[in-house]
Amino acid sequence: QVQLQESGPGLVKASQTLSLTCAVVGVSITNPDYTWNWIRQSPGKEVKWIGYVAGSTTLTTSGTYAYNPTLRSRTSISKDTSKNHFTLQLSNVTPEDTAMYTCAARKLGHDAWVYKGQGIQVTVAS
Repeated sequence: QVQLQESGPGLVKASQTLSLTCAVVGVSITNPDYTWNWIRQSPGKEVKWIGYVAGSTTLTTSGTYAYNPTLRSRTSISKDTSKNHFTLQLSNVTPEDTAMYTCAARKLGHDAWVYKGQGIQVTVAS
């Protein structure tokens, strides 16, 4: 059974860097069939894709990493294959970054999320 679990601080101060980790159980994050994504949803807003790190560099047209252009300058996603987890770092946060952050896996060539974590609420205090 595949499970994704987010962890990290629930409260971050403005201008700091938000760091979240997604632990993956049941499938290797080096599996070339998947991209490992972060998404978020702020109150009253639609789900926003943040970016991904690919399981493999050989099968994705966008390369190992891809980011939402609106967040690209502040976003870094990385993976630790020894721990089978991937992380999100979002720098210089503001209260507008307050959201439910969720990690999710998508199969190459498909739009649907095949695996999702439960999400973690992050509040940015001004």
